[in-house]
This record gives sequence, C-alpha cells and structure tokens, in this order.
Amino acid sequence: MASGILEVVLVDCKGIREKEFLVKMNPFVVIRYGNQECKSSVAGGEGKKPVWNEKFTFNAEYPGGEDHKYKLTFHIMDKHKISDDVFVGETTIYVKDVVSLGMETGKAELRRGKYRVVLPDKTYAGEICVAVNFTSNV
Repeated sequence: MASGILEVVLVDCKGIREKEFLVKMNPFVVIRYGNQECKSSVAGGEGKKPVWNEKFTFNAEYPGGEDHKYKLTFHIMDKHKISDDVFVGETTIYVKDVVSLGMETGKAELRRGKYRVVLPDKTYAGEICVAVNFTSNV
C-alpha cells in the first residue's frame, strides 16, 4: 500500500443561504477525508460570501480497501455563540482518480473549481470553491 498527502485549498463560498433574517452568518467548514477531520476558521460576519483561502492536509493511502470511498466532504456550518452551530449545506468531492494518478506520476491535481452546495434533501444551497492536490510519498 502506497501513501501520500492530499492537500485541500478551501477558497470561498457564494450564494449560501442565511438561516437567520437579521444577522449575517459566521460560516466555517468541517472537511472530512476518511476518519480525518479539519475545521476552517470562522468567517465572522461574512454572510453569503465567505472567503477563507486556507490549506488543509490529509494522509491518503492507495489502495485504501473496499470500503474506502476516496471522498472529501465539506459541511458548511454557521457558528453561534449561544446555541448549537447550524448546518448550512454540504458538498462531496470524490478524489479516487486524483489519488490513483498521483501514485503513478508522483503528483496530481484538481484545479480550483466550484462545486454545488446542497441541503439534506439535495436542493441547491450555493457553491463552494476548492482545489485539491495529491503528492505521493514514494
């Protein structure tokens, strides 16, 4: 089994839906890859158009076994000081091809792109912009 580093660049979001009428959102993103998890900073008061420009790294193995889905999930949340954080939407990006190609060539990337943010019922809730790079440890 070979391994490498999966680097995720969280750029921004546009058009995400605010859950409260009078107060701007304080969005942040929880990114998961397998059993690994990272959280972005809170984009305080940025509402529907938060900008992060943050990098996160995950350890990746290939092949990862039958039940490994090679997916990055992005859960967009609204930070609340008093009550629980509120779910805003989510995106899933499958990265098996990037990891596989990166294992063969040493490096592979998904250039910066926009992905649909959806609610649990799969209705559209805005877009998120991310880039993904994979570098093999070999």
